[in-house]
Amino acid sequence: MSISDKKIDELAHLARLEFSATEKEAIKGDLDRIIDFCDKLKEVDTSGVEPLIYLSQEQTVLREDVAKQLLSKQEALKNSPSADSDYFKVPKVITK
Repeated sequence: MSISDKKIDELAHLARLEFSATEKEAIKGDLDRIIDFCDKLKEVDTSGVEPLIYLSQEQTVLREDVAKQLLSKQEALKNSPSADSDYFKVPKVITK
């Protein structure tokens, strides 16, 4: 399969790109090489190969997610530069 200038123009339009004539020729060559490589991959016999789901056989060991209360509300509010009895006070950032 060969890439035409019309196809490059269509792809450039979809990607909202503009190419000069020399850039179009370079892209045309790159796309032709990509298509040739894909055609070579189609020739490879993969009948006995299992699909690859993960890149390694190792399993990720994660700790159990357990909810704990590490700080009380009062301890957390002590670290705030400005706090109300139950809430952090922050500067107003949204105006009407």
